[in-house]
Amino acid sequence: MNCLQNLLKEPPIVGSRSMRRPSPLNLAMVRGGSRRSNTVKTPPGATTSGAENSALEVGTEKSEVYSTNMTQAMGAVLTYRHELGMNYNFIRPDLIVGSCLQSPLDVDKLRKIGVKTIFCLQQDSDLEYFGVDIRAIQDYSLKFKDIEHCRAEIRDFDAFDLRLRLPAVVSKLHKLVNCNGGVTYIHCTAGLGRAPAVALAYMFWILGYSLNEGHQLLQSKRACFPKLEAIKLATADILTGLSKNTITLKWEDDSCSSVEISGLDIGWGQRIPLKYDKEKGAWFLEKELPEGRYEYKYIVDGKWVCNEHENITKPNADGHVNNYVQVSRDGTSDEEKELRERLTGPNPDLTHEERLMVREYLEQYVDAEH
Repeated sequence: MNCLQNLLKEPPIVGSRSMRRPSPLNLAMVRGGSRRSNTVKTPPGATTSGAENSALEVGTEKSEVYSTNMTQAMGAVLTYRHELGMNYNFIRPDLIVGSCLQSPLDVDKLRKIGVKTIFCLQQDSDLEYFGVDIRAIQDYSLKFKDIEHCRAEIRDFDAFDLRLRLPAVVSKLHKLVNCNGGVTYIHCTAGLGRAPAVALAYMFWILGYSLNEGHQLLQSKRACFPKLEAIKLATADILTGLSKNTITLKWEDDSCSSVEISGLDIGWGQRIPLKYDKEKGAWFLEKELPEGRYEYKYIVDGKWVCNEHENITKPNADGHVNNYVQVSRDGTSDEEKELRERLTGPNPDLTHEERLMVREYLEQYVDAEH
């Protein structure tokens, strides 16, 4: 992933959720074939007022800012055009992945195609950024007995929050699908990151797909960029337990005035300040992290740099490199290590027994905040 030196600040990012666990591309351009995207927009020949044109310009500008943020944060060129209306694709006859509902009228559109559950992954900050009145959509949905609107929030552009939230979110989704039946509509803001990731985890954990098989099916239906690493890590967390260990990062320089770190578990849009130790003449950060591999970069007096004394990644497609740290827990058995390595490897799959364990885990899951 590139470091985000120029990451724009909108939309705002808020904190992650606390949970109680049971014990251990551009869709506007897609046309034709299986990748046909359903988009609702202004009919040809329709006239618009000056106020509508002004609102359209504002919407276009917000979409451009959002697309820039999304491309930088996700590590892939992704475009979202909010002003063109809701867009979506059928991944399976009973599963749709799409962008956010923008008005109560979108509920009617989804009812017409058989949707029984609307599953919203947006946070309030996402809704506020594009001016979506979620309460109006929820209240309108309550008028009908054949459709249910539900929310399960995940922070945008944040693979770490996605990893932590996936078990709670997929657990809730699984229970809703069992209750409501019919077609399920999963959406985030653009339908390019969080929503396809949740859909893929559901297909992997519940519907019996291997992760790669589900990913190929998803990509054949909708151009998107689910964070596979987050799904792999969440799977390993379920089967081996979510344990943490403390790391210490150090920047040796007594001449600079500030040292920060971006990446790790906070994403590339935020920074953590290091504390200066006068006796040692160095800057330090101690942080507790769950098992996994984390990339990060130092910001020294505003300049993004790598620490040559710590692990450095190979250059990515753009030539960028980051520092990284591999976190493991103390006392891990060889069996657990092998299982985690398999589940986070290039071709992860679940045995029949493991799939039953995951399903049981999700069915027993209690999310303390939801």
